[in-house]
Amino acid sequence: MPKGYWVSVYPTITDPERLDAYNGLAGLAVKAAGGRVVAGIGGRVVAHEAGIAERVVLIEFDSFEQAVAAYESAAYQEALAALPDGFERDFRIIEGLG
Repeated sequence: MPKGYWVSVYPTITDPERLDAYNGLAGLAVKAAGGRVVAGIGGRVVAHEAGIAERVVLIEFDSFEQAVAAYESAAYQEALAALPDGFERDFRIIEGLG
């Protein structure tokens, strides 16, 4: 069964301290849903094309369905509500190849 992944790219972060509430809640929701952060949050990024290198986060789940369910969970929806107004990110849930 192919794994599932959350891929988040944050084009700009003007006030990182305002993300603390979201990060705490999101981390708990991801862990409770069986997700594992495999890259990002302080990791090195070499940006090409669009040049977005501010922050990239990759989270792995045992299946695509598990990744979708984690996003739709009440715990993660609570985390999303904690994102600061005007916050911008590019978020995808993708299915692995194998």
